[in-house]
Amino acid sequence: GDKAFAQFLSDEIKEEKKIQKHKSLPKVSGGWELEVHGTEAKLVRKVAGEKITVTFNINNSIPPSADDETQEEQKPDEQEPDLTSTPNFVVEVIKDDTKQTLVLDCHYPEDEVGHEGEEESDIFTIREVSFQPTGESDWKDTNYTLNTDSLDWALYDHLMDFLADRGVDNTFADELIELSTALEHQEYIKFLEDLKSFVKCQ
Repeated sequence: GDKAFAQFLSDEIKEEKKIQKHKSLPKVSGGWELEVHGTEAKLVRKVAGEKITVTFNINNSIPPSADDETQEEQKPDEQEPDLTSTPNFVVEVIKDDTKQTLVLDCHYPEDEVGHEGEEESDIFTIREVSFQPTGESDWKDTNYTLNTDSLDWALYDHLMDFLADRGVDNTFADELIELSTALEHQEYIKFLEDLKSFVKCQ
């Protein structure tokens, strides 16, 4: 059984490498520096007295495919639809002269992806906003967290503009999807390779 499993994994790895779009991770424009630790990625840029970091994790970032109909219409020789990784991401804005960090929790709404041609709609939304003490890794649940569901639209728009002024806009969000998808695929192939050596290990 293990032999067949290892053989299957070998073939699978070959196939996945064939369809791998990026041999190295795509860059995000706008002077962002990328740090990757396993499945977590962090993008950092500094602008006039501020440091902006965007953190995301590729685990569970591929939305479940809801479209069962399309699979039946598929001709057997067609490629599977591309899986796209749309992770939640957290934007932290740290001003040099304050002890506080503004934290914005953003995500890609599932129904938005792929509906182009409408008015300039944003491809990501801000879910929560809070202040956290700068430099502390454990955020406090006791800090007030603003949930955007019941938020005044004007305030919400200003928050989106605030992010866009710092380089977190639709272009960025698109490039983040590209990066995340490439990273996810890379980790998936690595996982298959690890699984293969694990299965083969006597």
